[in-house]
Amino acid sequence: MTIDQWIVLLIFILTIVGLIKFQHQAERVFAAAALACFALNIVSTDQLLSNAVNPGLLTLILLIICSFSLERTSYLRRLSSVLFVPSKKRTYFRTLISTLLASAFMNNTAVVATLLNPVKINKVIAPSRLLLPISYAAILGGTLTLIGTSTNLIVNSMLIEQGGTGFQFFDFFLVGISAAIICLIVILLQVPRLKGQIETNKDVREYFVEVKVEPSSSLIGKSITANGLRNLDSLFLIEIIRDGRLISPVTPSHTIYPNDKLIFSGDVKKVSILEQFDGLTLFAKETGLIAKNLTEVVIKPGSAVVGQTLKSAGFRARFNAAVVAIRREGEAISGKLGEVVIQAGDFLVLAVGDDFATRTNLSKNFYILNGKKLDNVLTGLKEKLVLFGFIATIAVSVMTGLSLFKGFVFYLAFLLATHCLSINEIKRRFPIEIWIIVMSALTLATSIDNVGLSSLMAEQVSYWLNGNSVYIALIGVYLVTLIFTELVTNNAAAALVFPIAYSIALGLGVNVMPFVMAVAFAASGSFISPYGYQTNLMVFNAGNYKLKDFVKFGVPVSFTYSLVVLTVIPLVFPF
Repeated sequence: MTIDQWIVLLIFILTIVGLIKFQHQAERVFAAAALACFALNIVSTDQLLSNAVNPGLLTLILLIICSFSLERTSYLRRLSSVLFVPSKKRTYFRTLISTLLASAFMNNTAVVATLLNPVKINKVIAPSRLLLPISYAAILGGTLTLIGTSTNLIVNSMLIEQGGTGFQFFDFFLVGISAAIICLIVILLQVPRLKGQIETNKDVREYFVEVKVEPSSSLIGKSITANGLRNLDSLFLIEIIRDGRLISPVTPSHTIYPNDKLIFSGDVKKVSILEQFDGLTLFAKETGLIAKNLTEVVIKPGSAVVGQTLKSAGFRARFNAAVVAIRREGEAISGKLGEVVIQAGDFLVLAVGDDFATRTNLSKNFYILNGKKLDNVLTGLKEKLVLFGFIATIAVSVMTGLSLFKGFVFYLAFLLATHCLSINEIKRRFPIEIWIIVMSALTLATSIDNVGLSSLMAEQVSYWLNGNSVYIALIGVYLVTLIFTELVTNNAAAALVFPIAYSIALGLGVNVMPFVMAVAFAASGSFISPYGYQTNLMVFNAGNYKLKDFVKFGVPVSFTYSLVVLTVIPLVFPF
């Protein structure tokens, strides 16, 4: 091996290590790899710029931008309202099939987000028995079409970069529908293994609420019992924070001191009771907002406030809202409310200011569950224009062979012309992370080709096979991608393995399509880890699951999915 080959191999290995260690900063890891290759003159300026405007990558960006308007329509919400019927079997069938089909054409993360609250409050099936199957159905639905998941579009962009023509809209369908049908049967057979009960309490959710004892409060110097704080309706005093010390459990004889922080757990709807006590101030009121018109939200993966404390996130300045209460499924929260580190999937109850609904950063950071209706939702003629315009774009592409890139360029122009989407919203929600990941991955793949490392790897694989079936190499590519998916997320896995898989196929002198498809389907096959796919992470928190639940439920699904995919791919795309 030459010096350049060793350098690129080292960069590739360090990229894998970085992605495993910094799972939530994939764009920075990939960018560092691309910059290293560029700095060492392994890739040229022209190649870097070419990767930045790759047609497949631009198609992915356009699709994501156009999907913002679809998310603002009422169609997904209407769909969720008709899924639950008295029959459990019919409810399962309606929910899983609807999720599967919707995810084939829409962002599957948005589909699952829309279903979260209806599933949580339904009185037919325990949420924990339904949320995990819904996530898996969304993943399976994403494999049916080119636009069903960003993974397919990333693989498409890398195929175009290699000089291919790219995928047609339904190229994934035969393999995807075969896996989806059989995996849904396995999922339904396994449902009894999921434990959980329907909430008998009327939508009571255990929120974490903080109040401060003002120095002028008449409660000071009296015990918890004497102040009447012991037996409140659906609220329980669980901790006191005094001078930085945590007092827990709280006994009836504990005395109230000035500036104590009292931590309650219980039904957030009863929080107004605390305002009846002299000198108790809600956390939200400290920021100047009174807890009226409460709005419940879920923190999105990738939100700007993830990893920050409630105080350091600057809620009032950022959203004109203050946190009244917080809830985290499957984990008890302790300490000061302002010092809680926000995680993706956390439920927050916000006291909102007058212009909360007009803030332009809400949809990027939150899923709004209930409360004040946002002004920027689409209704009437506009939501019909969005839906039928999207259908028309896909239909024209399928029937005439018009590229999706060209179709979505005109669809985006149509959305802007009809004011269904604004320039400001595009600026606010431009998927810069996805763009950096794919562009950098393309640059890394170019570097591997430039130094001849891809050909060397292909020669080694051919030597190891030593005349054995090419099918063994296909299985190897699939399994490597699947492992990376569970470790470093689906998009990163596809970007890492594609150049290797493509080179192996060329080195073996066979059709590249089976190997490309193996990467695409393996990268979407995250059924064992809650961290490999965004929908898994969302239901992990909302369904109060543990890691072992994903392993027990997901291993049979993953095995079935892999078996079907590896059987059908060579039949649809012969070597």
